Amino acid sequence: MSTTTTATTANAAHPSSVSALMREIEHLGRDRTRGGYSRPVYSHPELELREWFLAAAAARGLDVEIDANGIIWAWWDRPDGNRSGALITGSHLDSVPGGGAFDGPLGVTAALAAVDLLRSEGRQPSVAIAIAVFPEEEGSRFGVACLGSRLLTGAIDPDRARSLRDADGTTFAEASAAAGFDPRHLGPDPSRVAQFSAFIELHVEQGRGLVDLAGPVAIGSSILGHGRWRVSFTGQGNHAGTTLMADRRDPMVAAARLIVGIEEIARTVPGARATVGRLEPVPGGTNVIASRVDAWLDVRHPDDDVTAALVERIRTRASEVAAQQGCEAVLVEESLSPTVSFDANLRDTLQHALPEAPVLDTGAGHDAGVLAAHLPTAMLFIRNPSGISHSPEEYVEDADADHGARALATAIMAVEAAPH
Repeated sequence: MSTTTTATTANAAHPSSVSALMREIEHLGRDRTRGGYSRPVYSHPELELREWFLAAAAARGLDVEIDANGIIWAWWDRPDGNRSGALITGSHLDSVPGGGAFDGPLGVTAALAAVDLLRSEGRQPSVAIAIAVFPEEEGSRFGVACLGSRLLTGAIDPDRARSLRDADGTTFAEASAAAGFDPRHLGPDPSRVAQFSAFIELHVEQGRGLVDLAGPVAIGSSILGHGRWRVSFTGQGNHAGTTLMADRRDPMVAAARLIVGIEEIARTVPGARATVGRLEPVPGGTNVIASRVDAWLDVRHPDDDVTAALVERIRTRASEVAAQQGCEAVLVEESLSPTVSFDANLRDTLQHALPEAPVLDTGAGHDAGVLAAHLPTAMLFIRNPSGISHSPEEYVEDADADHGARALATAIMAVEAAPH
């Protein structure tokens, strides 16, 4: 596809700043209704962002390829072209509906800026370095987070991935084909994963840890276990004006009572998070009693057993409130990611290279968490003075963004030099 977005051409003497790179894409995918950005995977804005990245990588002379799962790889190769033991960085470009500017793109722009910085210092990698852009990290269109990295590693069955549908009924297979990928080739790529020695993902912090610690950069320790479930309530669709209250089997009332119940249940468990962020009535008319209501549930806790117990309590509450309304409830797991602890040796290397950076865990999922089951992974978090994410209020100061690129460059060199 074509795009009017231009990509900065950096040279060894004048590396690009992260803030300059972010300004190049700040107009893409603005959501005039919700505020912030809406960049679902393979939408027009996300495809424009991908084109921007391809141009930015080409401007730096990086060797670019797009694999069968839609993951973009921009390679800064060794002189001999050997890519075994490659070091990977990068993030994603898609967003949640009405999301902030930095969730995802900060990691991509910081990776480009880090390469610029290293080149400006005359560095030449002793291992190949690749910047990766993973599709559908947020899961905002097809419901499964980190879909690109899950496909790459075999963490999701390709047939299931192909059959995922968005709100308009489009399957992931159809969306992939429309974006130029053959959906028959979706799936695990063990030979590619075997090339990698480590993955370092830089990301805006999605919380207040660095605000309270007054530092610009943190090192990730772990990702809280989390999952997504769909609760479907079925009742009797009917006319809002002619159906007496006593005669109703209204799934919307059951869904509403469950949402309140979820909040009550989660508050009884220290460290738990439980959220219903999406609710869809069918058929969705103002003067219609719904026949079905689907609610999407997100549950997180550091202890995977506690997460499972929470979901079972919610399942029981869903059945109870459905029965009270003469309805039925079914809870289905859509994705589940256990708690992930990042590689201890890699974390130690980053701590030695960045001694001022605290070590923090996160309640947000990332591609680094999926890849952690297959290779050493680490994360760097950049201060978000608002402490807010998945919202237009998400923010990063220019100086902190550039500090993050410098920290990423330092981390890359430290990991490259470490014994393997």
